[in-house]
Amino acid sequence: MHVVLAGGGTAGHIEPALALADALRRQDPSVGITALGTERGLETRLVPERGYELALIPAVPLPRKPTPELITVPGRLRGTIKAAEQILERTKADCVVGFGGYVALPGYLAAKRAGVPIVVHEANARPGLANKIGSRYAYGVAVSTPDSKLRGARYIGIPLRRTIATLDRARVRPEARDAFGLDPNLPTLLVSGGSQGARHLNEVIQRVAPLLQRSGIQILHVVGPKNELPRIDNMPGMPPYVPVPYVDRMDLAYAAADMMLCRAGAMTVAELSAVGLPAAYVPLPIGNGEQRLNAQPVVNAGGGLLVDDAALTPEWVQSSVLPVLADPHRLYEMSRAAAEFGRRDADDLLVGMVYEAIAARRNA
Repeated sequence: MHVVLAGGGTAGHIEPALALADALRRQDPSVGITALGTERGLETRLVPERGYELALIPAVPLPRKPTPELITVPGRLRGTIKAAEQILERTKADCVVGFGGYVALPGYLAAKRAGVPIVVHEANARPGLANKIGSRYAYGVAVSTPDSKLRGARYIGIPLRRTIATLDRARVRPEARDAFGLDPNLPTLLVSGGSQGARHLNEVIQRVAPLLQRSGIQILHVVGPKNELPRIDNMPGMPPYVPVPYVDRMDLAYAAADMMLCRAGAMTVAELSAVGLPAAYVPLPIGNGEQRLNAQPVVNAGGGLLVDDAALTPEWVQSSVLPVLADPHRLYEMSRAAAEFGRRDADDLLVGMVYEAIAARRNA
């Protein structure tokens, strides 16, 4: 059996694809896996690092909304579709699983032409153009939110790395706090704006940090590798404020924390819900509003707070985040609500959909 994954460009597309690849290999170590990608995407680093074959095709960016530029897409796609089709032929692909992004649409169209069954996974609450088109031809459509508008969608969550999906925060907490130089017993706020950081979140937390520390809260702040680390003068007896440029073990960061202040990317929301970590979500103020939609279901379930970027101020952190961190019972209830909403088994569920698609094709 050989499965081709189409989900390049950003980590939000690549990480679920790689989590599926890992789950396929756990079930059948002999399965062949090839990831489609482009020269400009993060997949050029992430896919080989995880030990999977990467096959490059030309990049054809898609407009996020219907625009006059959309008319030119079919002509620009022809060569890319042909390249993808050649990869399907070479690998004797049994299924194409797409996650959105630049490579998904040519992957879907090549699979349709070659008669290869398609499975679509949409991570965001508001589906992208590639997955809207791909869902029309797919055997199965998997989504991350229960109220998706994609036709025939099955709610499974987002495939996650095993280090996240199997994380026991309480058990790992002593090791995690020691790894970051944190106090083993104090309430802990984790702050991160994503892989590159978020300037506004950084500025707000730096201004409010002394107040949080005086209130008995310690802070682990992932500022982003391109942002300058703040100068910290932790006074003796004060809870630590630990800024770091980047964390490559987010499982440890989640285990160390009692609450998180963060953006609301689909992967972030899925990971925090899966591990039962409540969060104050600050949706990115640009784009099509998908980050607010990503966070809204878990917030409605009681597993987080939601605040507009413009409303995020030191005063809001003091009035809304500090009371949660200072209340162990409320932290417990929010953590339980997040965990009840979260899904840890999306990778295995998606493997099942792949096998169903392949079986249906063979039986037909």
